[in-house]
Order: sequence, then C-alpha cells, then structure tokens
Amino acid sequence: MIVKERPPRSFRARWVLPIDQPPIRDGWIQISGDRIAAVGGGRSPDAARDLGDVALMPGLVNAHTHLELSWMANLVPPASSMADWIQTLLRVRRTGPAADGESEAAATHVAGTMVASGTVLVGDISNSGMTASVLNAVGLGGVVFRELLGFNHADPGGAVREAWSQSTESPEIAYSVVAHAPYSVSPALFRAIAAARRHAPLAVHLAESLDEMEFVRTGGGPMREMLERLGVWDDGWAIPGGDPLEYVRSLGYLQAGTLVVHGVYLTDANLQTIKQTGALIVTCPRSNVWVGAGSPPIGRFYASGVAVAIGTDSLASAPSLSLFDELAEARRLAPEVPPAALLESATRVGAEALGRGADYGTIAPGKRSALIAVETPSDVTDVEEWLLTGVVGRRIDRLDRLAGPLNQ
Repeated sequence: MIVKERPPRSFRARWVLPIDQPPIRDGWIQISGDRIAAVGGGRSPDAARDLGDVALMPGLVNAHTHLELSWMANLVPPASSMADWIQTLLRVRRTGPAADGESEAAATHVAGTMVASGTVLVGDISNSGMTASVLNAVGLGGVVFRELLGFNHADPGGAVREAWSQSTESPEIAYSVVAHAPYSVSPALFRAIAAARRHAPLAVHLAESLDEMEFVRTGGGPMREMLERLGVWDDGWAIPGGDPLEYVRSLGYLQAGTLVVHGVYLTDANLQTIKQTGALIVTCPRSNVWVGAGSPPIGRFYASGVAVAIGTDSLASAPSLSLFDELAEARRLAPEVPPAALLESATRVGAEALGRGADYGTIAPGKRSALIAVETPSDVTDVEEWLLTGVVGRRIDRLDRLAGPLNQ
C-alpha cells in the first residue's frame, strides 16, 4: 500500500509573530506534516485558511513550575518572609491531600489549564516523580527536574544515582536531577549532582530571599533556625560567606545552561557572572511577592544582557499558572523592557533554556508547528504590547486543534 504524503497546508492571520523578526500584519504560514515550511506576509499560498482576527505565535514556554503542589491552591497564603511561607507549606504538606490520587488529579487538571492558556513546553520541578505522566496526559513537553534536598545527607552520590535510576525520559520529555537551594542542599550533594549532569540543564532556586542571603553570608537567621527545628542541621557545615551565586559557583554547579530561578537579590556582578558562564535566569515575579521575597529587578536582568526565561512557580505561591498572567506582571514591573523582549523570553529563550530551541520558540522553517492563535481585536496596532496586557478573557487555541491533526 502506497501512502500519499499530505500536501502542505497554509493559514492566514491578522498577525503572525515569528519572534525572531518583527510581527507581520496580515501574515501567513505554510505547514508540511508537523513542521513549518514557510512564513511571510502579503499574498499567501493558494487555498490558505483564514484564521481571522488572531495573533498566531509560538506556543509559550513555562520554564519553572511545581505541578505537584497544585493541590495546595488556596492553602498557603501570602507571607511576609520566605521562611514563614516555607513553614506554612511544610505544615500543609504534612497533612497531605484529602484523598488518594488527589495530588495527581490536581496536577493534571492544572496542567490542562496551562495548555488552555497557551503553554506547549514546561520545566517542572518534581519531588515525587509523578510529573512525566501528568505532562504526557495533557500533551505537554519539556523537562522534568527531579529535585533533591538534603542538608546533611549521608550518601550524596547514592542519592543522585537513585534519582537518575528513576529517569522517565520520552521523546517529548527530558529528565534532569537538580538541587533545590543553598539552604536545603549540602555542598557534597551539590557537587554530586553537578558531576552527574547529563544532557538536560541543571536548575536551582537562588538568591530568592533575604533569609537565604543571610544564611549564606552568616550561617544564621530564619533558615538556620528552620533547619534546626527540622532536625537536619549539620554542625560541620562551613559558612560560605559572600552570596548564594558565588557559593554554588564554587561548588561547580553554575554551568552553561544552568537555570538560576528567581534571583531577586542578584547583584550586577552576579548577573555578569551568569552571562559569562552561559547560565540564564528564570524569573517568576508573582511568586516572589507571594512568598515575601519582594519583586525581582526585571529591568536589571534585561539591561545586563543575561538570557531571561519566565516561569509561574506553583499554585502554592501564585494565583494561576498562566504565562500570559505572568507576562502582564512582568510588564507592570518593568515598563522599560521592550514588549518584544518579554515575548521572546516566554517563547524562544524558554525553549532554548529547556533544550528544545531547535523545535520550538519561533515561527521559522523547520520548527515544529506548535503554535497558538490568540483572539485579537481588529483595531490593535501594537500587537506585542497588547499581548502583554490585553489577553485576559480572550480565546486562545492551539493551531493543531483549530486545523485538525497536522501530521496526517
């Protein structure tokens, strides 16, 4: 039996945002199989389907989430400090979900809302290992970051080997073993994780709060008190002094591609170190305020020239996992940053941060046709600015769901 290759299909839209070039008014794309064959403006290929008043753009990339905490929505209120927020989170976690299966069901539901709000790739932090099945269930790709904690772990190397033995990679989902934060991971465990890195990036919560800064600088403060209450303090821990970024760099953990998550208290010198190393920042501004850390210096991030991706964190520290909601907050905090740069962070930079830049993040020949169509008023003239501030309440569709399966 000879199977005929399906001819290319073409689509027109009021706006096409390739991301790696300016928006195209009355643009078009052509798709062959599940790949983009061409993109342009003006006269489109024959028989192009007109999608109408929409902005056609790459699917969004949420570079930092904690889907396992979805069941905690509305259970962990905003706090005045990071240490206070963690204490509440731990109390809620000890009680556990009300019913068996609730955690995975909540995570799957929330992952579905991410798809509905335009996300196609996610970098998700996992402690239980459930994430891969959740992402597969809703059709999301990305990276599962298997996060380890252990301030006084007796066998760091064994912990890392065990975590890698639980790898759940698939064609659409990569796997990486990563460290949580300087106040929850021992130097030996940091080193063991860094040494065992494979092809996917590392990630770490870093310079997120004043409590963390004090802990690394002095070895004291609320984080020390919390570790002592939990019975995991190590009297042999050598106080690093300095700041968290220099600390993890000294342990070999700051590498090309490492995702430095949050970074609220990064200095200008820190930003240059990140840039020179080839690492990048993932900013989650709504979460930073929720946990009592304060607003991140988003304008300084971009002014430094460091690569910036965007995440939402979890429903224990943010009201939604919509990246458009996060972009609106980033725009409010940093009006000096060009809209195109913020949209690039949520698409191209995020895709590259998760190791998927060859397939996602821009509308260009050869890339996957994982695109979204955002309902857009017909009178919009600055579509990039509108996408940062006007999307709430508008319809968002995956192109493959509008057009039917694109690989048939």
